[in-house]
Amino acid sequence: MSTGYVTLSRQSGLLNEMQAIANNIANMSTTGFRREGVVFSEYIKSGGNPDQSVSLAAARGRHLDLTQGTLEPTGGTFDVAIEGDGFFIVNTEQGERLTRAGNFIPGDTGDLMTPDGNLVLDDGGAPIFIPPDASGISIATDGTVSADGRPLAQLGVVTPTDPAGLTREGSTLFAATGGYEPVDSPSVLQGFVEGSNVNPVVEVARMIEVQRSYELGQSFSEREGKRLSSLIDTLSR
Repeated sequence: MSTGYVTLSRQSGLLNEMQAIANNIANMSTTGFRREGVVFSEYIKSGGNPDQSVSLAAARGRHLDLTQGTLEPTGGTFDVAIEGDGFFIVNTEQGERLTRAGNFIPGDTGDLMTPDGNLVLDDGGAPIFIPPDASGISIATDGTVSADGRPLAQLGVVTPTDPAGLTREGSTLFAATGGYEPVDSPSVLQGFVEGSNVNPVVEVARMIEVQRSYELGQSFSEREGKRLSSLIDTLSR
């Protein structure tokens, strides 16, 4: 039965990768989206004899591509993009999360927030308040938000202590399980947003490759099933 288990582990991994690719393609126009891939590894299972083992595929790991996406000009007062390393900090119901999506808006109460209603935090971890009567809003390259030349707050720009420890939540939010630290010299651009870093041509090509690999595994599994069925039928005569 080892052949069946080996094939099943491979097919399961390919299915996970196909789901990741489909999610990448679905979000190729999502602001601040980061493409994700599946990491395959080998899992050795003992065959009951010290000299025997079975090699299975383990595709449980995820790789987050942190390559910067295209910076798209919008002219929006509260649209900001980070050039280089760093993430903005937002406060969600689950706690503080990181994001590269800088399409912020002022809420009804004056708090700066994401389109989903998550509060944008400053470099001290507090919500950023924009007075309703404020005019001449400008955001400096270090993230300082000013109104009529008077500083109001500074956008929190941080980098995860362990980039491999980032866990995706939704499309553009990430939990930094290893914590994060402030970026020394952030580069924030007002009037821009960062697009997705998904390359649709690469993703579609990979999807075709994974689909063919899955079909090959399915064909092999069917042939192996017929072989076992024939063997059982022969032995039972």
